[in-house]
Amino acid sequence: MTVVLDARALRVPAGMTVAAALACSDWPFARRSCGNHPRAPFCGMGVCQECRMTIDGQRRLACQTVCREGMVLERTP
Repeated sequence: MTVVLDARALRVPAGMTVAAALACSDWPFARRSCGNHPRAPFCGMGVCQECRMTIDGQRRLACQTVCREGMVLERTP
């Protein structure tokens, strides 16, 4: 299936979480910190909040969201 990550198509297997899709991308981070450092998913279960990003126009946790065809993903600046 194909998702759209920062306006670029990314092919991912069915059933993959958004956090796993980020790990397969060319830049495996979800957002930048206040100090402009890249932040990636850490705990994998939604506790650390490091994987916050915009998914289909809403702020969500990438580790708790399963990809679906055509999903629009945006890293949080």
